[in-house]
Amino acid sequence: MTFLVRLGAICGVLSALCIAVPGAIEVATGETLATSLVLGASPALALPLLIALHIGQMRSAGRLGNIGFAVNLVGLGLFGGAAFALNVVLFPLLPTIGDDLAVETRLALLVSAAVFVAGVVIFGVAMLRARVYPRVPVWLYLLGFPPFALAARLPDSALTSGLHVVVGVALGWLAVSVWGAAPRGDAGRTMEGQAGSWVPAGTA
Repeated sequence: MTFLVRLGAICGVLSALCIAVPGAIEVATGETLATSLVLGASPALALPLLIALHIGQMRSAGRLGNIGFAVNLVGLGLFGGAAFALNVVLFPLLPTIGDDLAVETRLALLVSAAVFVAGVVIFGVAMLRARVYPRVPVWLYLLGFPPFALAARLPDSALTSGLHVVVGVALGWLAVSVWGAAPRGDAGRTMEGQAGSWVPAGTA
């Protein structure tokens, strides 16, 4: 259990950097191949963080947390795959194929974003109700990711770059919170044998 939490925290920080840093750079440079490649890796790194966040609040979030985690996990898988395709596969080909995607492709991208947004909202509300993690990054997560997902296909602007920075800060802050909440030493090893039995600091 401790390993999953630690892994989630580390991957969460890396995911945050992969979103926020390219977003800040693109304010000056616009989207480049380098920033697109880095952004494409961020969803895969966010998956372990989502698992760690759920582990940390499982006892406090209840059924809403379970539902939010399930929908968010599926949505992140769908949206992450779409983001990878857009940033890593399609972006280098745009000079050749143009930006005119097939109707079916646009519909698939819209559905993936919708499922992801639904999961973010449900899981974000569950985190607010559970009161396990700091409220500021939870609010940034809840309010930042929906417009971030829906703006994925908009032209680059100061707004889209700002959204990258906001969600990056949210993920990084939550990742640090998860790391600080994980059990340490002998207590951590004991609790690893009791799945779901540890409670993040400040909730007991």
